[in-house]
Amino acid sequence: MTIKYQKSKGLTDKPLTYCPGCTHGIIHKLVAESLEELGLLGDAVGIASVGCSVFSYEFFNCDMQQAPHGRACAEATGVKRVLPDNIVFTYQGDGDLASIGIAETIHAANRGENITVIFINNAIYGMTGGQMAPTTLIGQKTTTSQDGRNLANHGNPIRISEIFSQIEGVAYLERVAAFNPKQVLNAKKAIKKAFQYQKDKKGFTLIEVLSTCPVNWGMTPIDSMNWVKTNMTPVYPLGIFKDKEAKHE
Repeated sequence: MTIKYQKSKGLTDKPLTYCPGCTHGIIHKLVAESLEELGLLGDAVGIASVGCSVFSYEFFNCDMQQAPHGRACAEATGVKRVLPDNIVFTYQGDGDLASIGIAETIHAANRGENITVIFINNAIYGMTGGQMAPTTLIGQKTTTSQDGRNLANHGNPIRISEIFSQIEGVAYLERVAAFNPKQVLNAKKAIKKAFQYQKDKKGFTLIEVLSTCPVNWGMTPIDSMNWVKTNMTPVYPLGIFKDKEAKHE
């Protein structure tokens, strides 16, 4: 019998605990497949952040550590410096990375730490009840912005990829999404490239993935996928923001 498809060896057998329609599960799959296909699974060390992905250490079938809220890149730096030949990655949400952890992440990028950051942007604090995040869109309603995010009071959404593209230590940075099969394939390609860059010791890599949060958005899974495409991509355009190995005409 020919096997056409099977679960990645990069994932454990523990059932995922994410809400129906949340794309964390899809992104976990892409990370796991990329590590497996590159032959890096046995050398990988993942850093789990605080947020909905707090239990990702139970899902990725590689060495994992749990970091305090926002400190994933600081912890990844320590692991990488002790184990420079291992593949070290963080898996962080927008509340964890773009809020409390933005300093650790920026300075790791500025130092050019040879780590990979998987940044999940769903424009809201998911685990703690749907509060406004740094990435929440103007007009988007949350439990702490019930009339919608207001520019005068709350400022603009923080665009991590645009900010980090200006940092010298960043080797590769791309924003992708997971709202349809084509975008999932693009996301897989980007994640795999980021791990390859780390393997080749090129420096700091970050992949931002636009993700869904159907429960806190108050939407069906299908509507939430459409919302990412219709509302998030105009604010957070997809594409490569930095690739120091790209050939320029």
